[in-house]
Amino acid sequence: MAELENEKDPQPSFNEEVNNDSNLGESNQNESKSDNEESLETDITAELESLKEKCETLHNDYLRLYADFDNYKKRTLKDKADLIKSAGENIFNNMLPLIDDFERAMKAMENATEVSSVKEGVDLIYGKFLNFLSQNGVKPIETEAKEFDTDFHEAIAKIPAPSDDMKGKIIDCTQKGYMLNEKVIRYAKVVVGE
Repeated sequence: MAELENEKDPQPSFNEEVNNDSNLGESNQNESKSDNEESLETDITAELESLKEKCETLHNDYLRLYADFDNYKKRTLKDKADLIKSAGENIFNNMLPLIDDFERAMKAMENATEVSSVKEGVDLIYGKFLNFLSQNGVKPIETEAKEFDTDFHEAIAKIPAPSDDMKGKIIDCTQKGYMLNEKVIRYAKVVVGE
């Protein structure tokens, strides 16, 4: 009977054991593959979140910088406009005493009997005015017996030179020229000898 029991309950063969072991190995590999895939997916998700945060931070920084630059441009334009509006204020304030002097001279001329005193007053005002111009960087362009120079002079006529040494030189100045800080603001109108 013992033999019958052994025959009914046969022991598994070696091949069946190997197949069972290989099935266990495949399931272990599948589990390790899914673990690797999950960790890779987690790493990618974390990296994506990190990049999204970085992108959002950079975008916010860009918006702030753009707003600051826009404010700077507006402030600069406003400052320039204010400067242009008030640029001449200082000059005109300094001119007011000269106008006062002219008004006093005009009142004095109404009652003046001597021309010499009127002339003296006008000369005084003229001197003050020239001093005011030089303090503000304005100076007259020299023309008397100078060589004609198109950078400073404008020829309105040519006449025969009175002597050979006056050829190409300025004979007469019909309107004075002026420079402001080494820049010509009005060319001198001159007559040139030829």
